Amino acid sequence: MDATPRDAAPPEATPTGSFRLPAPAPAAGPAPWEAPPQNGGSTGAAASSGPADSSGAPGAPGPGFGPAGSSGTFGGPGPADPSGTSGSGFGPPPGGFGGGFGAGAGGPYGHGQAPATAPGWAGAGTLPPPPPAPPGFGPGGGGGGGQGEARPLQAVAVGLLNLSCLGLGYVLLRQWIGAAVCWAATAALLLLALPADADGVPLGVLVGYGAVLLAAVADGARRGLRARIPAGATARRLVLPLAVVLLAVPAGGAVAYGSARDEAKEEAFQQSLLTRLDTADALVKAKRGVRFDLAERDYTTALDTYEKLALDHPGSRAAKLVPERLDAYVTSVSAPYRDKKYCEAVDPLKHLRGLPDTVDAKVLGGRADGFDEPLAQSLYECGAGELGREATKPAHASFTELASTFPESPYVGKAGKLVGDGLRKAAAPLSDGSAPDPCRTTEEVRTRRSDVAALKGYELGGPVADAARAVQKGVFSCGTKQFRDEEYSDAVKTMDQYAKDYPDSPQTAHARTISIAAQIADHEPAAGKKLPSATVPGGSRMPMVVSNDGKDSVELLYTGPVTGKITLKACGTCTNYGGIRGAVDPKAKPCGGPSSKYPKATLQLPAGTYHFLQRRAGGGFSAAGETKSSKAEIEPGYTYTNCLYVTSTF
Repeated sequence: MDATPRDAAPPEATPTGSFRLPAPAPAAGPAPWEAPPQNGGSTGAAASSGPADSSGAPGAPGPGFGPAGSSGTFGGPGPADPSGTSGSGFGPPPGGFGGGFGAGAGGPYGHGQAPATAPGWAGAGTLPPPPPAPPGFGPGGGGGGGQGEARPLQAVAVGLLNLSCLGLGYVLLRQWIGAAVCWAATAALLLLALPADADGVPLGVLVGYGAVLLAAVADGARRGLRARIPAGATARRLVLPLAVVLLAVPAGGAVAYGSARDEAKEEAFQQSLLTRLDTADALVKAKRGVRFDLAERDYTTALDTYEKLALDHPGSRAAKLVPERLDAYVTSVSAPYRDKKYCEAVDPLKHLRGLPDTVDAKVLGGRADGFDEPLAQSLYECGAGELGREATKPAHASFTELASTFPESPYVGKAGKLVGDGLRKAAAPLSDGSAPDPCRTTEEVRTRRSDVAALKGYELGGPVADAARAVQKGVFSCGTKQFRDEEYSDAVKTMDQYAKDYPDSPQTAHARTISIAAQIADHEPAAGKKLPSATVPGGSRMPMVVSNDGKDSVELLYTGPVTGKITLKACGTCTNYGGIRGAVDPKAKPCGGPSSKYPKATLQLPAGTYHFLQRRAGGGFSAAGETKSSKAEIEPGYTYTNCLYVTSTF
């Protein structure tokens, strides 16, 4: 192949008389920064050999060229092949730009042969200078070539390409190790960062990756400052704009990651709200079936959580579930009512009915409506159940709350009837005398009557009055039973109280006689063998004159066909008998004085056996309450006297 440029202009004489060859036309071969064709046939002079002498041996290097064996002015050092051509690296075509007269590979003279000096040329063997490089970039050579002139824009472009996080600057320079480091760092970052979570990438990872990235930028800029980029002129001009455009990759990635992290944070926040909701749900579920007073605290905690979620985070997924959870809450709390456990339902229903006072209306809605009727029913049913178990106080407590809370409820009327009927039923055994234990029944009815009378909001006057009459009968029946059971002291108390409480009762006189007989029988059991009659026997009566020969008053109690008592005043002139007086006056006899001096009383007694009990009031030498019992037979047709006196042992 002819290495002489076609249509070359004639040599131009230099001031010294030598000639300068023109630069080859652009169309005659590749651009100065383009890579030469491989495998021979290339144009241009050899870049390593100087002018040859007539023997054809290589001469000394020409001016402006690198040392022998180098790849040329624009290429980096590379190994020469055995034929003396330049290495296989990227660089300008071997042989320079001398119109094909150098000793380059593919020239007409073979490897290592310099052309003969052209006739008429001054400075035989002198080659023309290379053409200028494109702006900002030097002639192309291998990415690892020797040092050329500094190219700041090229350095910036390479650094920016490395800043894209993809190591593209190293790729452009064919620095694969550096590129691999960038890829590994970016891959590690992606593995640690993806998928994005609320906590983001650890700070240490970001700092480490930033350090690697900045080192890659600085190293890339350093390497690119004087490197020869194996690319065409047009491609090289696009490197810097492309590097700037590729900055959108890390920027866009950061924006996308930030958005993903925000989404992750939002999701984590939503999940935290849902967790709070689940915790409240668990409290409600766990307390179903538990007595409300034990579960109320957890119920209140769950309700507070629902309200806060709905008010503080109205757009959250958890807030959208609050209405459903409130429905479940109401269902759980009101479960005892649906299960007909009315006493257990009272407190939960009161809680639900009072929710408007504690929960925001926007959250609660109408869920607290409609609990008046269930609560009224529960109060009634609970009271009725307690009343059936004879637990009148709890029953009346429920009925009292029912009447005060729902005075217009039909359950109030039902409760009043139930209470009245219950009181009448309890008092019936006293009214008809069928109570097996009138004393106990009387006390129960008396207590129940007092409780019923204390109920407010009910019309219970009739049942209360009936119970009062039954109690009166019960008290009398209790006293007679105590007398028959020989509980004389208790019989005395019962009958005395009856006479005090019911002075106008037709049975009061009989109650007094029973009390008298019980007092006598308490000292003389034989007097209690027969209950005193409620009627006075007819027929003749025998007088019995009773005198008091004692210095203090005396009460004489008697029982037999008739029962009664009399009180004799003290005898002011009388003295005690026996003791000192008997020693001084042995002739002194009780009741021996004129009868006119003794206080007297006359009893009209039907015939029969009588038991007497004299009881001194106390005074002189007698003790208060001192008693003496005696027995006497009263026969028809006789008049009897009975003189009472006191004896003393000193």
